[in-house]
Amino acid sequence: MGFQPQIAFVDDDDDLRNANRQTLELAGFSVIPFADAMSALRFLTPEFAGVVVSDVRMPHVDGLEFFRRLRAMDADLPVILITGHGDIEMAVEAMQEGAYDFIAKPYPAERLVQSIRRAADKRQLVMENRQLRQFMEASDETVPLIGQTPVMQNLRKTLRHVANADVDVLIAGETGSGKDVAAGLLHEWSRRRQGNFVALNCGALPESVIESELFGHEAGAFTGAQNKRIGRIEHASGGTLFLDEIESMPLATQVKLLRVLEMREITPLGTNEHRPVDLRVVAAAKVDLGSPEQRANFREDLFYRLNVVTVSIPPLRERKEDIPLLFTHFLHRAAIRFKTEPQEMNTAMRARLMDHDWPGNVRELAHFAERVALGLDEMTSEHTPSQASTLTLPEAMERHEAKLIREALTGNNGDVRTTIEALGIPRKTFYDKLQRHGIDRADYVKGKSHPDQT
Repeated sequence: MGFQPQIAFVDDDDDLRNANRQTLELAGFSVIPFADAMSALRFLTPEFAGVVVSDVRMPHVDGLEFFRRLRAMDADLPVILITGHGDIEMAVEAMQEGAYDFIAKPYPAERLVQSIRRAADKRQLVMENRQLRQFMEASDETVPLIGQTPVMQNLRKTLRHVANADVDVLIAGETGSGKDVAAGLLHEWSRRRQGNFVALNCGALPESVIESELFGHEAGAFTGAQNKRIGRIEHASGGTLFLDEIESMPLATQVKLLRVLEMREITPLGTNEHRPVDLRVVAAAKVDLGSPEQRANFREDLFYRLNVVTVSIPPLRERKEDIPLLFTHFLHRAAIRFKTEPQEMNTAMRARLMDHDWPGNVRELAHFAERVALGLDEMTSEHTPSQASTLTLPEAMERHEAKLIREALTGNNGDVRTTIEALGIPRKTFYDKLQRHGIDRADYVKGKSHPDQT
C-alpha cells in the first residue's frame, strides 16, 4: 500500500494492547491505542481515514455499544471486533448490524493484519469518494485543468503568472493532454479576454487552404475567391491566436508566420497592403520542437521566436493521483448529458483506472467515462459476471463490431486509410461507426492497448 493506514486499537488489557500495537506497526500500520471506548469516541470523527479495532469485553462501554455509537457517527467507518469464545453471538449480531469483521481469540497475527488491510482499502475508497463528491459540489463546468497533484497546481500558477505578461507562449504536451484548455486559460486570465480567442488546428487544413485561413484574401485573389475574407490572424487582433499542432504547418506558411511575429502586421493574399495586428500567439505542439530530430521540417528560427515562454503539460500517466478526480468529473458530466444516474467509484473500477497508462491522456479518460455512464463498459462493478447470455443478438453484434474497430485502429496506429482497408468498409461508414460507438481515432495513434477493448 502506498500510504500508512491509521488504526484505532481499543482494548482495556494493557499487555494485549501493547502486543497488538507492536505487531501492527511491524506490518506497516500507524496505531493509535486506547484503553477504553470513551477515550476512542472522544478522538474519532467522520474524517478519520482509518480502521477501528476493538475488543468486545470492556468495562463501562462494551465493544457492541462502542460499535453502535461509531455507526451512528459514520456508518461507513470499518469496525473489526475481537471476541472471546463466549462473545461470538454478540459479534455475529454486530456483523448483522454492519460491523466489518470479527476475529475470535486466539488468532494468528496475520488473520488480524489481512482483515485490517482489506478494511483500510475500503475506507480509503470511501474517503476518496467523499472528497470527489465535495469537489464536484464545489465546482462547475468552468473547472480549469483539474488536478490536485503538485505538478498541476504549479501549472495553474504558471499560467496565471504568464497570462498577463502578454508574451507569445509555446505549449508542449502529448495528444489529449489539455493543451487547448491551457491556451483558453491564458486568454481568459489575461487582459485580452475582451478580445477574440481564435483557434486553428494547423494539422487539419490542407496546404492550399491554410494561408487563406490565416492571412485572409481579397476578392479575386485566386480562383474561387469571390468575396473578401478576414483571416484568423486579423480576426484575433486585440485577442489571442491559438495555433494547435503547429509542427504540422507547411514550410511556406512558417516563413510568413515568422514575419507576422516579428513585424506584427499581415499582408492578405491579393493585396500589397500591410495591416497592423495586435495579438498574442499561443502555439501548441505534441512533439518536442526543441529537439532537431522531432522538429523535422519545422523552422528553427520560428521555434526560437515562439519559444519566449514554454509551458509543459504532463501526460496523465505522470500524475495518476489526479485520475480519480478527473474521472469523477467526466462521469458526472456524462451522466448529466445522457440523463443517467452517476456511479460511485468502486475498487475494481479504481484499479482499472490506475493500472492503465492512458496514451490518449485526458481525452481518452473522458471518452471512457462516457462509455461507463452509458453502461457500455463491463468493468464497472465489484463483481463482473459474464453478460453474454443476457445480451440480445443485435446488442452482441454491436459490441463485437466496436471491438473489431478498436482492434483495427490499434493494429494500424490509428491511421484511417489502413484501418478502412483492414475493415473493408467505405470511409463514410467508418466515421459513422466511430460516432455510434463513441470511439475517438486520436486515442489510437500510438498503437497501445486501451481500456475499452473488452
